[in-house]
Amino acid sequence: MNLLDRYIFKSVLGSCLAAVGLFAFVLLLGNALRDLLGHLLSGQIHLLTFGWLLALLVPYAISYALPMGMLTGVLLTLGRLSADSEITAMRAAGLSLSRIARPIILLGVLGATLALHVNLEAMPRARVQYHRELATAITANPLGFIVPRTFIREFPGFVVYVGQKQGPVLGDFWLWELDDQRRVQRLVRAASGRLDYDEAEHILQLTLTDAQVEVRHEERPEDFTEPPLVGTFGRTESVPLRLHALFSRTSPRLKLKWLTHGDLRAEAARLAAEPVLPGGEAARAAELLKVRLTLQDKFTTAAAVFTFALIGVPLGIRVSRRETSANLGIAVLLALGYYFCTVMVNWLDRHPAWRPDLLLWLPNLLLVLLAWRLFRQLERR
Repeated sequence: MNLLDRYIFKSVLGSCLAAVGLFAFVLLLGNALRDLLGHLLSGQIHLLTFGWLLALLVPYAISYALPMGMLTGVLLTLGRLSADSEITAMRAAGLSLSRIARPIILLGVLGATLALHVNLEAMPRARVQYHRELATAITANPLGFIVPRTFIREFPGFVVYVGQKQGPVLGDFWLWELDDQRRVQRLVRAASGRLDYDEAEHILQLTLTDAQVEVRHEERPEDFTEPPLVGTFGRTESVPLRLHALFSRTSPRLKLKWLTHGDLRAEAARLAAEPVLPGGEAARAAELLKVRLTLQDKFTTAAAVFTFALIGVPLGIRVSRRETSANLGIAVLLALGYYFCTVMVNWLDRHPAWRPDLLLWLPNLLLVLLAWRLFRQLERR
């Protein structure tokens, strides 16, 4: 690798790292706002745990940011070099376009290798550990689900509001019990109460004191012409608030895309060796297809890093712009088109005869053919 190769390689590498960092930050921010920020503000997870969970999301963000970051970095660098006539100078010195692109192709191969490791090993392991750590952190502080001065709708069949909270002791407590149509069937208001956690059953046991209960008509709870039944109690029986639905959100069922390469191969072997009941051939074929689609999707996403680096060379030279926004817009449009094609292929998961696991390679193949055509057009100039 001579001086010119090192110059192009370092320039493209710097732009790619910055672009990957930008896209990864956007993905991390979205996941943090959706999954973690509410738990942090309510005190269910500590700041150090929040930082560790964000770190576990990094491989997941990188798996999506690498292809777009590679394309953006190549477009930005070659667009600048072309606008400054540096590409013209290289061509005048007798260098072919393929010779100029050699360090970029090398960087694309290295990026695809890194993406392959991230998709097959690092991301699945980190994703599983992320959900385990989040579930552990939340279940360690189950009383954190009760946030003062906030309407809490996560408990199935209930809406809860608490004015004050000191540990397990509550003040100014309101409880709305809903029917199957989400209509208020019973309203409970209490001056104070206490929460106790049943770890074995994942239930918060609520005991209220100085409570007033309003019970509405069972079939017509919204008919206010009939006065509700009102009762006052010095102390109520325990009311169970179930946490299963909340825990299932933080500990979802293991998805195929969270399995490593070895786990996916083992799952495919298990399904292939499993005896099939009469009439169950289609169901077994569909399950096998899902595993193959997941595995091929990981490979094709990694290959897209190289494909985007390849097509970024002629596109960057043809655009010849310094503007970051223009190059970024081209990268986003091209990446969106690629991902849209992969989503369309995944919709064929119920048609094994069409071999959607092989059709997943079609977007990469089309981009390679487009890059080859653009290369030939530029070489003829």
